[in-house]
Amino acid sequence: MLVVLDTNVLVSGLRSALGASNAILRQLAAGDYSIAVSTALLLEYEDVLSRPGLLGTYSPSQITAFLDSICAVASEAFIYFKWRPFLPDPKDDLVFECALAAGATCIVTHNVDDFRGTEALGISIVTPRQLLTILKQP
Repeated sequence: MLVVLDTNVLVSGLRSALGASNAILRQLAAGDYSIAVSTALLLEYEDVLSRPGLLGTYSPSQITAFLDSICAVASEAFIYFKWRPFLPDPKDDLVFECALAAGATCIVTHNVDDFRGTEALGISIVTPRQLLTILKQP
C-alpha cells in the first residue's frame, strides 16, 4: 500500500508516542506500508517541523535525521502536472499532487474535510487510526 502522509500526521507522531500517528510512523519504519513524497512536500515537512517551539524536544539535527529517514524509505513522486488550485489550502494541494503523481492509495491526515473532492480522482482520505485498521486487515 502506497500512501502520502499529511504534515499534521508527522507533527502529531513526533509530539506524542501514544497516538495513532506515532504508531503509523513506527509501522512505516517496520516496512508495513510505503509512502511517497515529492520535493515540494518534503520541503513543506522541513519547514513545518523546523518551526521553533513546535517540536521542542527535538534538536534541528534530530529533525534532519528524521527527514532523512523518511527520504530513505519513500518513493519519490515526480509532479509533471500541477492541479493547483484544487483544494482551498495551497499546502494541502502539495499533498494531493504528490498522491496523484505517485498513484497513492490514500492520503493520511487528521483534516479529512480539507481534502473533499479528491475521492473523485481515486484518492481515499483516511485518518491515522483508519490506516491502522486497514493495515491490520489480511
